[in-house]
Amino acid sequence: SGDRRQGPQNSGENNTGINLMKIPKDIVSQMKGYTPFSQAVWKACWEIPEGQVRTYGWLARRICKPKAARAVGRALASNPFAPVIPCHRVVGIDGKLTGYSATGGIKAKRKLLIKEGAIKPYP
Repeated sequence: SGDRRQGPQNSGENNTGINLMKIPKDIVSQMKGYTPFSQAVWKACWEIPEGQVRTYGWLARRICKPKAARAVGRALASNPFAPVIPCHRVVGIDGKLTGYSATGGIKAKRKLLIKEGAIKPYP
């Protein structure tokens, strides 16, 4: 019984195992105008499920750059595809909400995360 997982060429995944099939084609096309690093960060960010959060370090490890958490933050800060590419689902190592590049900043990030059920509203 061998490993029957599909490789990137058959599953819609890129070489990091990130599923790209559901990212809107126009966004994938527009991403090509940015650095490979930013593209990798945004594509990994795409994988974070609604209602969940991940850290900058998690994203760095996901793209095989475990020491690049700050660079991941910079790539997310320049994410022109928010909230479609859900950088609002990325938080600091301590769980704190950090910057958000889309209109509304941290308040908008908090609102989106509450709406998705990832965090609870203030009492």
